[in-house]
Amino acid sequence: MQTIRRAHAVQPVTALQSEYSLWWREPEQDILPVLEELGIGFVPFSPLGKGFLTGAINEATTFDSKDFRNIVPRFSTEARKANQALVDLLAEIAAHKKATSAQVALAWLLAQKPWIVPIPGTTKLDRLEENIRAAEVELTAEDLANIESALAKIKVEGDRYPAHLQARVNR
Repeated sequence: MQTIRRAHAVQPVTALQSEYSLWWREPEQDILPVLEELGIGFVPFSPLGKGFLTGAINEATTFDSKDFRNIVPRFSTEARKANQALVDLLAEIAAHKKATSAQVALAWLLAQKPWIVPIPGTTKLDRLEENIRAAEVELTAEDLANIESALAKIKVEGDRYPAHLQARVNR
């Protein structure tokens, strides 16, 4: 957090980009409080957990041989099976909200702070339109509390990145 403070002191920082989602909440511990204090926006990448939080990936999914997820521990068959509880939670809320799991995952991010603007990546127009509609999904305080309560019972399995890349992403 000192790096953010030092950078901001030299040149005001407008926004910081880092991974953040229901699947990776570590920024809440140290980063988000500093950003809020300094008035810096936050742009989470991989807000849909590299596709996992959409519900389109399960333990039986196979990836193209060149797909990065093949080497990501969190995408091992065992980890996907163990992490299905999170996807099931999103699907349950999505059904109640008449939305998709992806929209609920994005709406959750949007509900955290007004200065958080996720950037879900896609190459498909229909997915872009779906993601944009996440802004229309209203999560009540009760919804957010229920999500928080359910997440407290779910332990996400698998490292975010392979060991040889961990040092790079943790800098």
